[in-house]
Parts: sequence; structure tokens; C-alpha cells
Amino acid sequence: MSPRIARLLLIVPLCGSAFADEGMWTPQQLPELSAPLRKAGLELDATELSRLDAYPMAAVVSLGGCTGSFVSDLGLVVTNHHCAYGSIQYNSSAERNLITLGFHAPTRADELPAAPGSRIFVTVATTNVTDRMIDRETARLAGRARTLAIEDHEKQLVADCEKDAGHRCNVAEFHNGLEFWLVKQFEIRDVRIVHAPPEGVGKFGGDTDNWMWPRHTGDFTFYRAYVGKDGKPADFSRDNVPYRPRLHLKLAAAGIREGDFVMVAGYPGRTNRHRLASEVAYTFERAYPEFVGLATTQLDLIATATKDRDAATLKYASTVASLNNTLKNRQGMLESYRQTDLLARKQQELGALQAWVQADPERTQRYAGDIASVESVLAERQTLARREFLLGPSTPRLLGSARTLYRLANEKQNPADRARKPGFQSRNWPRIRQGLEGIDRRYDEPVDKALAGHFLKDYLALPAEQQNAAFLAALGLRRGMATADIDSRLSTLYEGSRLGSPDTRLAWLERDITAFKRSDDTFIRAAVALYQDDRDRESVDDELDGQLQRAYAGYMRALIAWKGARGEPVYPDANGTLRVTFGKVAGRTAGNPDGVAWTAFTSLRGIVAKHTGNGEFNAPDEQLAAIKAGHFGAYEEPSLRSVPVNFLSTLDITGGNSGSPALNARGELVGLAFDGTLDAVLSDWDFNPATTRTIAVDLRYVLWQLQFVDKADALLAEMGVRR
Repeated sequence: MSPRIARLLLIVPLCGSAFADEGMWTPQQLPELSAPLRKAGLELDATELSRLDAYPMAAVVSLGGCTGSFVSDLGLVVTNHHCAYGSIQYNSSAERNLITLGFHAPTRADELPAAPGSRIFVTVATTNVTDRMIDRETARLAGRARTLAIEDHEKQLVADCEKDAGHRCNVAEFHNGLEFWLVKQFEIRDVRIVHAPPEGVGKFGGDTDNWMWPRHTGDFTFYRAYVGKDGKPADFSRDNVPYRPRLHLKLAAAGIREGDFVMVAGYPGRTNRHRLASEVAYTFERAYPEFVGLATTQLDLIATATKDRDAATLKYASTVASLNNTLKNRQGMLESYRQTDLLARKQQELGALQAWVQADPERTQRYAGDIASVESVLAERQTLARREFLLGPSTPRLLGSARTLYRLANEKQNPADRARKPGFQSRNWPRIRQGLEGIDRRYDEPVDKALAGHFLKDYLALPAEQQNAAFLAALGLRRGMATADIDSRLSTLYEGSRLGSPDTRLAWLERDITAFKRSDDTFIRAAVALYQDDRDRESVDDELDGQLQRAYAGYMRALIAWKGARGEPVYPDANGTLRVTFGKVAGRTAGNPDGVAWTAFTSLRGIVAKHTGNGEFNAPDEQLAAIKAGHFGAYEEPSLRSVPVNFLSTLDITGGNSGSPALNARGELVGLAFDGTLDAVLSDWDFNPATTRTIAVDLRYVLWQLQFVDKADALLAEMGVRR
């Protein structure tokens, strides 16, 4: 990539609402924002703010799908309750339901291991590796050859990076393949639950209040990071010691008020603001509506299959929570999309870009081909996605495990680790093992059979050209089978497999290809039968990936150049890497669905008003008593005459930001981001500063709950809170 393009990637606005509200900025961009940040209210040095080894960025960590932050020098991490929900569920039983009861470890010896595979990642370095990923030889390749070359470069970069033991390295793609960065993270493998409030606090309002305002949810939980006595990452052991972070966040001594500067540092997962009009149309007119139907059916099936079975209900609690969250998000996006002209604006943008390209012969030669190619490849990929839409939900869970095991056995035949496919190299084996170990806590055969059976019947009803013949043959199914025959065949498949036993699953990790081919286990046999078809489909994906990377990078190069000529910034879409966003505490006075102005804060009074004593609005008796007694301590906000619970801000976040620390102008912790408002979730695709609002739990509520309700004095003392 030329230096000129590299500079274009860092173009940022120096004034206006695009800076104040919109944008998930990479740390290396922050020095360019020094002047407007100071004007907005930041009291820290923006250059220091960009350093991964300085305050506060060194305290912000990734949980692999959520964000957390260190709040003590003994590895204490605060994040959202819903981010730790899977670990809370994993440690629960019908006899001791920690989801309902909550959990508090009086001493470190009482802390519970998080779910298998839980990680805390501390980012220590990021390096631009675009020239190494797309070298001169790779730049000349196309299709599958290009994909494999990029994959090979990535594996080499990762292998070299991970020679520094205890670190996890990944290559992140920016601007849809135009730029690549190597991200190096210290990987903490021993993660334990320290404190989780009861569901009546951590999930107060449940799915009814999810994505809504006003909100009264105590969405917080505490983890602790542990390492070996040598300070290096280690698997769980009672001999391990708390990790000593370089820095931890300071808790704000004073609360925030409406209009105050606020920022969030975190790991947002994915935004799509630079997508083409054809992708917008496909997503909102097909993909999202189909997901809504699929998720609704899955939730109904799970509810029916777990009825009056508490153990099964508990096993699927995390799955149900995740499905409900995403379902409501997609429904909100579809409703917001119908009320906007997003598609028309995207079509106009593409037309204007094409006109700019065609106005100059040099630009036409450089950009026109890629713009045309990207549309063609996207159309082909969307056709494949439609064909395989029902394959995932039609696949029994244990068949998926069998395919992973057999693929791993095949990859192990390659003596060189670099020759193995990403996801199956030696660095991935511990995660594969932990995934297999953790199945039992989130799997119930009757539920799984009900799900697979329902969607298999739908799949078998599709036209033959939309079906995968190899998949049906491997499962002993055929188009036009009677419902009773499908059910009978499924029963045979489930009864003929012993993969439901954790010892059996783990034993297959050590077996070779011959053992798999000789097995009479029904799911193992199906995995062997599907292996070649899986590889053929993977080759098709590799071909399309190579075509798309080349074309989309060219399209983004054109878009950045065009917008640069117009003086418009092009910040990179979120991709799971560390970002910082800035805004202010603010309610909403216009465009609200209920027609009522939204204040910036909610208070404890709202909990009492919403409490019903059952279901989603069942606050714990101890909390209600503390509220009634008026014991607010130093956490009371005089203007509210109560403790603030949640607050709104103009911060630009998305999924993955959950648990991100909300910081004041001095970089002190004032809350935890956990949600947005339903009518603004379209901001993943189309940011609207007038409506976009982030919901955060106020630190004052967290501390009040710990002190006056949970009596977690030792935890407060560890964070430096004086009673």
C-alpha cells in the first residue's frame, strides 16, 4: 500500500458532529484529534491516550466478544453481567442456581473458574503488516491462490509473533482487505468469577427492557485474572496467583452529570457503514428477515422442549438470552430501516463515486474494474448463502463436534504446523478441547433433536437444487421422506452415537484417521462421509474470498480517494480491535418512540416502580429494603435525590463494546456501557447523531449495590473505595 493511501486511512475531521459523536477511532488516530478533543473537554493528553502501555488504555482488555477493564492491582476485572452470563450459567445447577441467586466470593479461595475457554486478552502491540500480507507476488494472484497466499503470510506472522510465549496474535483486516494489522495480546487463561449480582439486578427488565429506555439494569460482574507464579499465562490451578496489571482504572470520586464529556475504550465487533447498496438490500430485505423467522422458531422449540425440566432450562439459559438479544436487535434494525432512505442514499453514493471515477481516464483505469468486480462477487456469495441458510440449524450439535474432530485428525497428518489450516494449528488445540469439555453444561439431547428435526424437515422440503446431496446422504435422509421416517432416522443417529459422553469426545482427540474410518459411531461416520464435500465447499469459499479481497480493497481505495478529495473522513469500520469513542452525557428530546423526552439518568425509584415480584421485574428483597430505607451514602446524586442507575450518552458503540469502561474527562471510570436504544441500532449501518444513544450502568449504582445490598466490603476495599 502506498504512503499516500496510508495517510488517507488516517484522515479525520477536526470539527463538527462527525467528531463529537460518530466514529470508532483506532488508538493511532488519536494524536490527530488532540485539538478537537481538548475543545470537547478531554483533560488527558491525546498522545498518551493512544499508547497501549499508558493510562488508561493499558487497563482495557478484551474478553473475546466483550470488553472489560482492570480495576485493581490484583487482576480484578469489571465487565457486564451479560458478558459473564455463560460462566454464571456454567457454574449453576438446579440445586444452586447462581443466575437467580447471584454469587459473591468472600475470599479468593472461593472464586469460581469461568466457563472453559474463557480468556482475558491484554493488547500489548499493534503493527501495520499490509505490505507483508499483500506483497508483490500476492498482489498478482487472484481467487483461491490469493486466499491461500494471504493465509500463509498470516500464519507466518502469527507464528513469529507467538514465539513470545504467553501471547496470542492475530491479523486484523481493515477497510475490507485494504489494510492489515498484527495485534499482539497477552493471553490470560485462568479466569474466575468474583462477584455477580442476582438476575433481579444484573438482568432486571429482561428482554422486555432490552434495547429500551428508561432502563434500570445493574449489568455488571467482576472477574479476576490469574497467572502462574512466574507471571506467565497458565491453565487453571489453585497454585496460580492474581495477575498484576501494568495499570488499573481509577474510580471517579465524583459522578457525571448531563452535558459532561465521556468516552469509551473497548473492542467493538462489527459495523457496516462502508458497505455497498447491494449488501444493504440483501441484508435488510432477505438476511435479517430470515434470521428473525429462524430465531423465533428456535426460541419456541427450546421453550417447548425444556418445559417443566429445570435442568434443561438452565442448560439453555445462555443460548436463549443470546438469541433473544440478537432477535430484538434485528427486529429493531428492520423497523428503523423501513423508516429511513438508507438504501437510496447508498445507491446515490455509489453513483456519485462512479461518476467521479469515470470523469478521469486515470481514475477509470485504476478503480472502475474493481468497483464492477466487487458487485459481481458479492452476488455470487449471496446466492451461496441463501442455498445454505438452513444447513446450520439442521445439523445436530454432536455431528458438528464429530466434523471438528475428524478435521483435526486430518490436519494433524501435516507434520508442519504452518501447513495446517487456521483454526486447527497447535495453538488452537486447547480451545478445541475446552469447547468439547464444555458441551455438557449447554446441551440436552431432546432439545437438540427437536431443533435439528424441525429444520431438517424444512430443509427436505426445499427444491433439490437448493439442497446439499452429500449432507442428506451422510445422514441417511432423502427428499420427500415422510415425517415419521425423518424422526425415526434422527432417533437412529442420536442413539447410535456415544459422543454425548465427555470422556468419549475427548478420547477422539487422540485418534487417527484410520480409527475414524473404522468407527461405527453414527455421527463419526457421518463426519467422515461429509469430509470431502466440506473441503470442496471450503475451496469454493476460498475462491470467492480471494476475488472479494482484491475487488473490495480496490473499491475501498476508490472510496477513500473520492471522499478525501471532498474533505470527508473515512474511519475504518469496527472489526474487533481496540477503539475509542467520544461524546457527552445526553438525553433525547425529539424523535422518541413514546413521544416523551428522555432524561439522561434513571434512578433507584424506577426499580421500585417497575418491580412486580416475579418474572423479569423481580428485584431482590434486600435491594428493595435498602432503597426503602434511603441508605444512599456518598452515591446519591442531589439532583435526582437518589442513586443514578443508568445513563444515556452520545457515544458510538456496537456489539463487543459490552462491558467497555465509560470514562470521564480525566480517564476515570464512571460506568460500563452495555446497550443502545432500539430505534438507533441501525447505527451499525447508518449513524444518526440525533437518535443514537448508548446506555451505561452508572458506577455509583454499582458501588451502592456492592456496599448497601451485597455487603461486599472486601471487594470495595480492593478497588480503593472508602466506606
